[in-house]
Amino acid sequence: MNFENVGITGNLSDDVSEAARQFSNAGTDERGAVFTRREVVDFILDLVGYTQDRQLWSLRLLEPAAGHADFLLPAIGRLVRSFVGHGGSLAEAANSLASAVLAFEVHPDSLATGRAAVIAELVGLGISKPAAHTLAKRWLVGGDFLLAPLEGNFDFVVGNPPYVRQELIPAPLLTEYRARFRTLYDRADLYVPFFERCLGSLTQGGRLGFICTDRWTKNKYGGPLRAMIADDFALTHFVDLVDTPAFLTDVMTYPAITVIERPTPKAKRSFTRVAYKPAIEVAALASLARAMTAAKLNKASGVVSMQGVVNGAEPWILHEPDRLALVRRLEAALPTLEGAGCKVGIGVATGNDGVYIGSMAALDVEQSRKLPLVRTQDLRSGSVKWHGMGVLNPFEADGRMVDLERYPLFAAYLKKHAKAIKARNVAKKNPARWFRTIDRINPDLASTPKLLIPDIKGDAHVVYEHGEFYPHHNLYYITARDWDLRALQAVLLSGIARLFVATYSTSMRGGFLRFQAQYLRRIRVPSWNDVPRHLRKSLRAAAISGDYEAANRATFELYGLSEAERALVTSA
Repeated sequence: MNFENVGITGNLSDDVSEAARQFSNAGTDERGAVFTRREVVDFILDLVGYTQDRQLWSLRLLEPAAGHADFLLPAIGRLVRSFVGHGGSLAEAANSLASAVLAFEVHPDSLATGRAAVIAELVGLGISKPAAHTLAKRWLVGGDFLLAPLEGNFDFVVGNPPYVRQELIPAPLLTEYRARFRTLYDRADLYVPFFERCLGSLTQGGRLGFICTDRWTKNKYGGPLRAMIADDFALTHFVDLVDTPAFLTDVMTYPAITVIERPTPKAKRSFTRVAYKPAIEVAALASLARAMTAAKLNKASGVVSMQGVVNGAEPWILHEPDRLALVRRLEAALPTLEGAGCKVGIGVATGNDGVYIGSMAALDVEQSRKLPLVRTQDLRSGSVKWHGMGVLNPFEADGRMVDLERYPLFAAYLKKHAKAIKARNVAKKNPARWFRTIDRINPDLASTPKLLIPDIKGDAHVVYEHGEFYPHHNLYYITARDWDLRALQAVLLSGIARLFVATYSTSMRGGFLRFQAQYLRRIRVPSWNDVPRHLRKSLRAAAISGDYEAANRATFELYGLSEAERALVTSA
């Protein structure tokens, strides 16, 4: 690798080095480069305590993904003013400030842009051009932060780590990252190991302040990072920025500001100060920063103090205290959906829908080798309006792969599409079972009554399907051993489903939620034997008629909700 000023930790193979070089020159989208508003940067610096009343030149600040120096410029201004304000001479700046800042940038053009901006900022602050050039080169270095050597620890880490999906990272480089960072788990995005390495670089009492998507705080892949924080760190501040203009460009992300501290042994904190969707304005954010960092919390500020947010690898629940208290009460009193005898699952993923899915009538295979398929677009007005699509089924009822010699039409169809089928990852991993779908198909599910729930919705969209169709992978389904499915449909339509899903799922732009299996399994319901007869009848009737108000009334009575709790459910 030819990164200026920076070596690489360990010995990298040629393919990893080449992958890193290619990745460093990728486009803005591929690198996850999103730029942060100045007022938001100042807010983060205030939250972590990087303020010019402190002797900042004696402390160290790290920025792991500098971009165009959005975070560095405000920090540098504070650093220089702190130095001068405490009697420092600008003539000595090159020496006195040399160790105060370290920033990395992987993209060569952005590195050049950032350095030029830093030089201009320093010159504007009264530092000579030669000294400004020296500091810019010392502070802002080129390299992959996850691979570069990192000497010493830091009192502050701030930034906007890159939001890059795994599939955009070259395979050799991803393998190297995985070998280095234990939090790069499951489908974790690139920002997760940035958290890990930055947290590991903090001094005792040091603070990290990142603006980043909030997905990791609740979903599966964030579990190891949450556990790491629970073991050795403290979540001091959290600011929900969903649906706020926190960035210089409009991006489809769900940001939050997270401040995490490596506490001293005697200062382990259990309280987190939380704020929700502040106005992105200089005065408003400055006022909020004062409220969030004040010694005594002013409740009129809109900031709330929450205890026990961090709990091992469990999702972080950062909603309003009254809503959280209701969820906790129901969790303590009632079983989960699956604990009450229901099953939550997701429909079939094939690996190539263009081959495996088609018109039921036009799929030229034996009748037993295809099943009618229900998709999201088939759910209309609370019922299934089937568009006639089917899915190929390569499994027998006992779960074994079919013997193709018994199904000549199916065999001929597969042979015709063999090139596309064998190109799938699932086929490459199982060459002897090359024609299997990613998910095993259980044909009995098609004939089983079930509730169907699309993934992304503003509210729970729960459709009863009486046992004709196999669900596609963009649909979740619920079957029940004891519960009457129509009665359960009413409960889930009432707002109870949204209450739990909104608590554990990250919000999407426009207020949409992910109604995924991991969140649906969090929903609490009474055991069917504990549902009074009159409510069984009322719930079933409400579902069949599509009467949401009646579903609410019956569900609220079933759960014993107070008037205040009913208001929380309907507003969730």
